[in-house]
Amino acid sequence: MTCPICQKPVDAAGPEAPFCSGRCRLIDLGNWASGKYVISTPAQSNADDDESEE
Repeated sequence: MTCPICQKPVDAAGPEAPFCSGRCRLIDLGNWASGKYVISTPAQSNADDDESEE
């Protein structure tokens, strides 16, 4: 497994996994907070499925 920020190898059992360090974890948090990561399409509603189960 590699760190999604810096691509360094990561110990999957490590305390910072999936990141290699606290620094990369904070960079990722900042990316979320600043809106750098977005979902490109709206989530599909399962309203039709819910109605058919009743």
